[in-house]
Amino acid sequence: MADPKEPRASTPDASAAMAMSDEPREHEGAVSVATLPPAALSWQPGKNLTRWDSVRPYRRRKQDPLYRPLRIYALDPTTSKLDGAVAIVNVPWEPLRRGPVGRLFEVRAEDSVAQTAYESVDLDEHAVLLRSGHEASPTNPLFHQQMVYAVASLVYNTFRTALGRDLSWGFQRRAKDGEYERLILRPFGHDGSNAFYDPADGDVKFGYFTSQKVEGRNLPGGYTFTALSHDIVAHELSHAMLDGLRSRFLVPSNRDVLAFHEAFADLVALFQHFSYKEVVRSAIRKSHGKLSERTALSDLAAQFGQTTGAGPSLRTAADFTHGVPTRKYRDDLEAHKLGEVLIGAVFHAFTTVYDRKVARYVSLASSRNKAASEMPSELQEILSHEAAQLASQFLSICIRAVDYCPPIDITFGEFLRAVITADTELVADDPWAYREAWIDAFREREIFPSDVPTLSEDALLWRGPRVKIPPIEELSFANLHFNGDPGQPMNAAEVEAQAAALARVIGHPDWFSAFGLARGDEEELEGDPVEPPKIESIRSSRRIGPDEQILFDLVAEVTQKRTAKLKDGRRFPFYGGATIVFGPDGEVRYTVVKKVTHRERLEKQRDFITSPAGAQFWSFANGELAPVARLLLQLHSSPEPNRSQIATGS
Repeated sequence: MADPKEPRASTPDASAAMAMSDEPREHEGAVSVATLPPAALSWQPGKNLTRWDSVRPYRRRKQDPLYRPLRIYALDPTTSKLDGAVAIVNVPWEPLRRGPVGRLFEVRAEDSVAQTAYESVDLDEHAVLLRSGHEASPTNPLFHQQMVYAVASLVYNTFRTALGRDLSWGFQRRAKDGEYERLILRPFGHDGSNAFYDPADGDVKFGYFTSQKVEGRNLPGGYTFTALSHDIVAHELSHAMLDGLRSRFLVPSNRDVLAFHEAFADLVALFQHFSYKEVVRSAIRKSHGKLSERTALSDLAAQFGQTTGAGPSLRTAADFTHGVPTRKYRDDLEAHKLGEVLIGAVFHAFTTVYDRKVARYVSLASSRNKAASEMPSELQEILSHEAAQLASQFLSICIRAVDYCPPIDITFGEFLRAVITADTELVADDPWAYREAWIDAFREREIFPSDVPTLSEDALLWRGPRVKIPPIEELSFANLHFNGDPGQPMNAAEVEAQAAALARVIGHPDWFSAFGLARGDEEELEGDPVEPPKIESIRSSRRIGPDEQILFDLVAEVTQKRTAKLKDGRRFPFYGGATIVFGPDGEVRYTVVKKVTHRERLEKQRDFITSPAGAQFWSFANGELAPVARLLLQLHSSPEPNRSQIATGS
């Protein structure tokens, strides 16, 4: 035991960064793929492999401004001015054409309901620049365009910062020659109380509608615009971002996949709330610093909920009653309801760590202001700062974890394992027990990972392959070629070369089964045909932790399609594969595997896609079941399944 008289050791920031950046890693000598035996499996490039090359954020020039300040609704048009209704946000500068049209986004002002086209906004107009954009107004179509552009830009850059690289889109619409591939934003693009990301068209369509039954500060029969809801814009952009990261997550192979897409998009919108200082300060003041209580910070899409009969908001992350979660995991829940369980778990972990961090300030303020009924303004400022900083960290944790998720068929338990692994990699020291809070919150909602012996942090970490694979020279950062930044490959040819090197590794006669793949003659396939594996992506990342430590890695997705049969003979796609995380020396650090020969998982998918809950998301055409067109619109519109419904899958 340490001598209590001895002073406690302090850790300068530079020491913390060095200690956690230079973790020793032991591995055998590297090999070149040229020395490996011929591959037992052929391979194909996935549709997203080189798509990043057509998506390039603007690179600021020396003479450019840093930011473009723009007004947005921090929550939605019904929020009180006293609660921070309007925020001025600094969007990274880029030259814009009317629309606005930039490198990443193109806003189109056609009104599909009124069959008209509004004037396109010019955010480079001098008067508009001087005023930080157009004034917030539900009646000004120019502001609608400004709103979706600004929030979309903020969300993209949140992902880019968390992952340490440029991100590409998941849709297949190709840009014109010499143009960059943009996500199209349509603020008046849909008739009805919905908004959805459509990968077939490469756009996000925001609906608007008239309300009948209303709550709050809304007009019966008045218009509600989904494009003016911060949460809905952030939510839909997150669907698009997740599709670019994991395109197979739009294959509804189990109930968790659909619920995860919804919950993840909600979590991004939720934690973005904390970016707006006045919103945070108002919620802190009203709740006396108790973020576990329901506030504007925990509610999602308030106006939408109030004008559609859903209640005070569409959803809320605060699911505590007397300290006990009101929602627990059940596999018979509708996708949105199931997603709320995941949202509640993450928000619970967040508020647990927040309470730990602010306890000292609250205690000190209480001892000095015992008779005061109002929270001191200084304490409000401190708690607001702590909440905003922690929310930013939690949002980064959620986004970073996607790189450690399987490429297909995700479950909530696997997301927890991805979070624990990604966070342990970047932040070895965890003095505030973030990871413990995550595990406890998931346990309380009965979200349990499979194939782990305990819920300890060590047991939840992903591992490397069971077979020994030496470091691969061609995938070492010393031999990769970048465009001035480890998050940017030199060109498409460089990505293709990396994919070819990876293909030799996954196709090794002794290794391919370690990545969940099959050659085609295995008995476990039961005669089902399999396609050659696809390398969906291979991406480098540079990540900076809270102590300024830096982590470099290379993340790849490999999938393989098996064509399986239902009992009635109809065929459906069943995917296997792996996410592979390479260290900077080309060593395989982690493999997150879904075997294409896994019988139990196959049976679960059969059961799901023929159930009332799953059949609505599949259609039968050309001799095979496939996900329905406009899956996310179907998901957003789907009612809770009728238990007496007979699933036909057709």
